[in-house]
Amino acid sequence: MEQNVVSGYKPVNNIDVYYEFYPNQASEQTIVLLHGFLSSTFTFRHMIPLLKKEFQVLSVDLPPFGKSAKCSRYKYSYQNIAQTVIKLTESFGLQKMILIGHSMGGQIVLNILHLKQEIAEKAILLCSSAYLKRSKMPLILSSYLPYFHRFVKYWFARTGVEKNLQASLYNHSIINEEMMNGYLEPFLQDEIFVALTRMIRDREGDLPAKILKQIKTPCLLIWGDHDKSVPLKIGEKLSKDLTNSKLIVLEKTGHALPEERPIEVYHYIKGFLANNQTG
Repeated sequence: MEQNVVSGYKPVNNIDVYYEFYPNQASEQTIVLLHGFLSSTFTFRHMIPLLKKEFQVLSVDLPPFGKSAKCSRYKYSYQNIAQTVIKLTESFGLQKMILIGHSMGGQIVLNILHLKQEIAEKAILLCSSAYLKRSKMPLILSSYLPYFHRFVKYWFARTGVEKNLQASLYNHSIINEEMMNGYLEPFLQDEIFVALTRMIRDREGDLPAKILKQIKTPCLLIWGDHDKSVPLKIGEKLSKDLTNSKLIVLEKTGHALPEERPIEVYHYIKGFLANNQTG
């Protein structure tokens, strides 16, 4: 039986994490949604109504994004964020999980699988980031300068939400006020820019091919053929390094799959979960 959303904060791994949980007593499987860089659970607002009909759904605002706390003591490395998600799911007592990650969220999924492969039955990576190196040392050292967060804020203001959305979408006609306001809202306070400065120091880079090859969890990769943020060639390489994976390519589609193709993505996910094989 489908129930209403339970949302709030949980103190996990020394930080308050915002979550939205959609219980579904008729389903034994729980889908965990992890958004991308500069995003939040808002990204999945079109997919959640589809998914919650058949699955339990837990959508997480990854620190320091969305409504989750911004803490100067928290280590914003991918490994620590992955540990935070693991502890959050444990606090809910979740089992038979399906991890879905978009963009940076996909890299967090891969880190979770690297740390605790048995945690998930399957994983879905939507235009997942991959093979990014750590920030270069001059930038890391610059992040220790007083008020460096103001430069981060200036960069974000200069880039702008609308330009970021245009770069992420193939179909610009779907950009509207609701979308722009939803992505802008978490960046109206200075705390996020202080946390992003910390993230520049802490982010250790994406998992190398050697570790990716050790992940045996069945993975479905879904990519847009016009992805400018994480080009399709990255998805093709990732599909080869993840030995138990399948790659689906959506035509005339950019990076923001949950915005542009929520229904198609949902049907591919549903088919993947119903099938015992990845191929």
